[in-house]
Amino acid sequence: MVANSDESPRTYDQHWLIWDGQCGFCRRVVVWFQQQDNRRAFRIIPMQSCPSPPMTPKLYAESQKAMQVITRDGKQISGGRSVLYVLETIGWHPLMMRIASNPPFVWAIDVGYKIVARNRTLVSRLLFGGRGADGPTC
Repeated sequence: MVANSDESPRTYDQHWLIWDGQCGFCRRVVVWFQQQDNRRAFRIIPMQSCPSPPMTPKLYAESQKAMQVITRDGKQISGGRSVLYVLETIGWHPLMMRIASNPPFVWAIDVGYKIVARNRTLVSRLLFGGRGADGPTC
């Protein structure tokens, strides 16, 4: 949970999608998310330029390892589960995303996310010919 100085939950007018702005692979993914987000439910911002709040030192460290979503009500979602949340929220096969968000499927999503995150350069080469949206992968 992201909290303000008096430790009460902070609320926002949009969900925050925080990603590694130095990773071309990540850039391609968030550009696609942004194109699909017709209702503008997400404020999509690289971790390197995310203001405080919601950014905290702990959130910054977690953002270096995985994509983060901070929901309107202040809940933090990380990694594969954040991808599922974004996809469901933007309306990309929402029933499938709801099902995938439950065990045992979500466990496979978590493992898959970690594998892709550790191998972004290789995955980018396989999917995109080795280029991010506007340059090298990582």
